[in-house]
Amino acid sequence: MNVIKISLANLRDKPLSTFLSTLLMALGVGLISLLLLISQQLEDKFTRNLKGIDLVVGAKGSPLQIILSSIYQIDSPTGNIPLSDAQMLSRNPMVQKAIPLAMGDNYKLFRIVGTDSTYLAHFEAKLTEGRMFSQPLEAVIGEKVARQTGLKIGDTFAGAHGFDEEGHVHGDAKYKVVGIAAYNNSVVDNVILTPVESLWKVHEGQEGSQGNAIIGEMINGTPEDSTADDPSHEITALLIKFRNPMGNVILPRIINENSKLQAASPALEINRMLDLLGVGVDTIRWMALVIIVIAGISVFVSLYNSLKERRYEMALMLAMGATRSKLFAMLLLEGLLISVLGYIIGIVLSRVGLGVLSAGADQSFHYSFQVLALSPLEGLLLVGVLLLGLLAAALPSLNVYRLNLSRTLAEE
Repeated sequence: MNVIKISLANLRDKPLSTFLSTLLMALGVGLISLLLLISQQLEDKFTRNLKGIDLVVGAKGSPLQIILSSIYQIDSPTGNIPLSDAQMLSRNPMVQKAIPLAMGDNYKLFRIVGTDSTYLAHFEAKLTEGRMFSQPLEAVIGEKVARQTGLKIGDTFAGAHGFDEEGHVHGDAKYKVVGIAAYNNSVVDNVILTPVESLWKVHEGQEGSQGNAIIGEMINGTPEDSTADDPSHEITALLIKFRNPMGNVILPRIINENSKLQAASPALEINRMLDLLGVGVDTIRWMALVIIVIAGISVFVSLYNSLKERRYEMALMLAMGATRSKLFAMLLLEGLLISVLGYIIGIVLSRVGLGVLSAGADQSFHYSFQVLALSPLEGLLLVGVLLLGLLAAALPSLNVYRLNLSRTLAEE
């Protein structure tokens, strides 16, 4: 007796019941798998971009907004801060490194970020082509920027004001691509880097003395810069790394209480945001678990009813030499087949869902997910689904051992 063939035939004999059980299992598995992948990849991206940044200083406003705009480039800055204040802060003995950021323009929705060479070094990004920028209006572009815009070494382009496609195009001051950064799964992939002076130079002729009112009209605060002492110059933010943990205790309070600047702790704000997101994620995860349990109950009911309907068939098989253990194994196999099929379909559905989400996130924020990535927890999910399928099938299948052969045959 071929147990596998008989199990498959039994499942095909009840297509609606088999479909419902498999669909419920697939939906539950798909939701949990999708949440696992999103949570894992978001956490990896947040952690990678956060590495080595102890504090972000920007204009007064929402600390989370400062973090998202300055580190992850997915929100609007809260405003500008005076260059003189930024320079004074960067010279503080507790500060080991301060990376200036100047933002306010974009090219085809990719943000143009004014900074210095330490930005690339901080994110451990390497150049695959060209060289680092050395003067205003030279640009180093990320791998995704190069791929999606078609820009290459030597090309020129004009930035647009703001962070959307509706901004005024600064056609009289064009950037020249001098370098392309290799893909390294950080924010560097999605930005156009240029000296801070570039953004000031782009707006200088158009905004006149009012230019400092626009985010992006800034210059680098290096001591050797001849314009560094101009009191009207501003930058958007500073990414700060402290020399020791005491800086994280003392400096943020001093900045927030005694200046017009806002100090935001990346670790604190991101953990707070992930905690808020975690409530929704946990809710969906519990819903998915409930769906999987319902799928298990569906398998139980299906096999229980099937066993009642096939009592005479089971009795005949026993009379023809089949053992009760073999019939028990056949029913267990039906539950396992539904579980495996549901798991496979669920994994496929999770990848399709992740692909859709990735396309939307890429279009809105230039952040994408690795659709074909695997999560170690998906292995545990498979084990859980198989155990649930076995349990759901085993409970009704035990009736095989209580089947009265002579009475069942006599009833028919």
